[in-house]
Amino acid sequence: MTQDTVISVKNMVKKFGNFVANDNLNFEVHRGEIFGFLGANGAGKTTAIRILCGLSTPTSGEMKVAGFDIYKETEKIKKNIGYMSQKFSLYEDLTIHENIRFYGGVYGIPPSERKKKTTEMLDRLGLTPYADRKIGDLPLGWKQKLAFSIAILHDPHIVFLDEPTGGVDPVTRRQFWNLIYEAVQKGITVFVTTHYMDEAEYCDRISIMNEGKIVALDTPENLKKQYNAKNMDEVFLKIAR
Repeated sequence: MTQDTVISVKNMVKKFGNFVANDNLNFEVHRGEIFGFLGANGAGKTTAIRILCGLSTPTSGEMKVAGFDIYKETEKIKKNIGYMSQKFSLYEDLTIHENIRFYGGVYGIPPSERKKKTTEMLDRLGLTPYADRKIGDLPLGWKQKLAFSIAILHDPHIVFLDEPTGGVDPVTRRQFWNLIYEAVQKGITVFVTTHYMDEAEYCDRISIMNEGKIVALDTPENLKKQYNAKNMDEVFLKIAR
């Protein structure tokens, strides 16, 4: 694992009984890149993310995240990553302010620093007037942007985003991607799964999964050339066929 590599995956296998969810995955993710992890529902993306976040144990293979071993150092991995799932991860019955305070505590951010970060975040998102509003009362787009901002509150090395823009309108999706670019500018590596092919174009490199295997891995431009396609939609269709 080189200094530039923040995720290293060699021969990742995950089986559930006779079903192989991840079939010998091999890839690296480099520091400061947006790495897209694409595939149809059921391709094995979420299973792989759960392993890399230390939430699930692989059946076999060698994996390191932020320099830490996936088998022996899961607690260190959890301290160095952020995670936002497609199943919205904030507490609906707590206010914006209470959610930030709670997660700041979970991430071990000292109270004085937490206060400063909270003020900055609410200001940046334009949510200062709504800090005492319950999460459950907010529009979905606000929730998504807030969940992402809280996932990187502790300045992690890597943030994992599992279909973060599912169900939101195109304008909100674009705003969400602006937040992703801001995070990358701060040196955070972004590992994102999506089934929106237009979002694939925003990634530095993408891997495409099909039935548990990685069937393509390159930059969007190179994949479009390789498959003689005008856009990532066409690439995906040609691979899926």
